[in-house]
Amino acid sequence: MSQNRLFFLAGLIGATGVILGAFGAHALKDTLLQRQTVGLWQTAVLYHLVHAVALLALAAGGDTGTTGRVRPLIAAAAACWIGGTVLFSGSLYGLALGAPHALGPVTPVGGVLFLAGWGLVAIHGWRQSAGRSHLESGS
Repeated sequence: MSQNRLFFLAGLIGATGVILGAFGAHALKDTLLQRQTVGLWQTAVLYHLVHAVALLALAAGGDTGTTGRVRPLIAAAAACWIGGTVLFSGSLYGLALGAPHALGPVTPVGGVLFLAGWGLVAIHGWRQSAGRSHLESGS
C-alpha cells in the first residue's frame, strides 16, 4: 500500500466518521433516543474516529523505506484497522438502527481486527528498535 493511498483512506474514514457522528447527533437523534441506542452509536463513532486518526498517524509516519510503499507490517495494521472499522463500527451503526441481532457477533470480529492492528504496530516498533539497538551497539 502506498503512503498516498493510506492518506486517502485515513481522510475518507475520518470524513465518514465525522459525517456519521453529526448524522447521529442531528438527523437520527430521535430514532436513537427512541431505540435507546445513542450509546451504541457514540461507541461506533468513537472507534471509527480513533482509528481514522491512527491511520493518519501511520501515513504521516512516512515509514516507506525506499519504495514509496509503507512497510508490510504497517500496511497489514492499516488493513486490520480499516476492516475493524467496517465490522466493529459498521455493526454497531446497524444495531443502533435496528438491524437484526444476528449482526451482533460481527462486532467482536472487528474488535479483534483493531487489536491485531495495534499488535502489528507494536511488533513493527519492536523490530525497528531492536534493529537500531543492534546497529548502535556496533554488533
